[in-house]
Amino acid sequence: MTTTKTVREISETYFTAWQAGDFETLRELLAEDVDFVGALGTASGVEEALAGLKGLGRVLEKIEVHARVVEGDDVITWFDLHTSIAPPAATANWSHVENGRITRIRVTFDPRELLAAMGR
Repeated sequence: MTTTKTVREISETYFTAWQAGDFETLRELLAEDVDFVGALGTASGVEEALAGLKGLGRVLEKIEVHARVVEGDDVITWFDLHTSIAPPAATANWSHVENGRITRIRVTFDPRELLAAMGR
């Protein structure tokens, strides 16, 4: 029996998998042509997106979700991004889902302290 996840469930699974370092699950959630634009860079396609998630994942400690709003195929997640190298960063993540996979991601937060800690 096949079950279809809701947009909310896809978003919840995305953040849970990223926090756990479960990149196989993340791969299953992302469309092959996923388009990512964020405060630390851009990525086109699943391989580039996973590379970015893995890169930040090396310092990721916790994702503390405060709110998740779903409207149709779009979901906005408001969370604090906790890393081992900088104070928590209040973050907004917008994702668009088509056919059960995330096709677009936009992320915004103030990256100054994280960039300073990374030596950029």
